[in-house]
Amino acid sequence: MIRWSLENFITGTMGRGEISRADVLSLRRDVLPNGIETRDEADVLIALDRALHEKDESWGAFLVQTVVDFVVWSSRPTGRVDRETAEWLIASLGCGAGPTKTAVTIAFEIVREAETSDEALVAFVMRSRARGRHEPAAGRKADLVF
Repeated sequence: MIRWSLENFITGTMGRGEISRADVLSLRRDVLPNGIETRDEADVLIALDRALHEKDESWGAFLVQTVVDFVVWSSRPTGRVDRETAEWLIASLGCGAGPTKTAVTIAFEIVREAETSDEALVAFVMRSRARGRHEPAAGRKADLVF
């Protein structure tokens, strides 16, 4: 289920065909002040990233941090990405057509931040990095350490 305010945000953004800096600030402050609450909300934001080509540079960093916080720290068990969560993430981030650079960065940062990650998600990150789709988040180390 997606909250009403997020649904309105998505509708407006899709209608304009872009995500502005003001949109990102509104999303952070008004729409998702406590972050993502459900997988449906994560899915719709990941789909929005794929659908729109005009995005303020602040959007990618916001999306990465918001999804990482939800998956690693808001979902149970905290700090761990189990098989079922990894499969959901791979399906959502890959979207059948292969992941975007932002989607790969989300997966990479989840693996980096989580205490443990299922091997399927680690393999997804490694395959995507081999294809050159990873952009490390600002100020983040770009190497996986096992």
